[in-house]
Amino acid sequence: MFQIIWIILAGLVIGVLARLIVRGKQDIPLWLTVAIGIVGALVGNVIASAIGVRHTGGIDWIRHILQVGVAVGLILLAAPLWAARKSGGRPHDRHTAGRL
Repeated sequence: MFQIIWIILAGLVIGVLARLIVRGKQDIPLWLTVAIGIVGALVGNVIASAIGVRHTGGIDWIRHILQVGVAVGLILLAAPLWAARKSGGRPHDRHTAGRL
């Protein structure tokens, strides 16, 4: 049970950090932010293992940077898709809003 709580908290932190890094407003719900953070953490760990930096002495900064980096990429993919879902299939574009 504690491990599930830890995974959710880590996903929240990583997802929120990713949203802070991405410029502009992302209209995605908190549950999606947490899910993206969890996936970012898992994929970041796999990448860190593949390049041999998953377990280092002290804080694993490279692994954490990879986790947040993957989450940033996922936020960049998910935010327009979520906006398109909410607007009936048309992504919101500030540059063309109001024009026909």
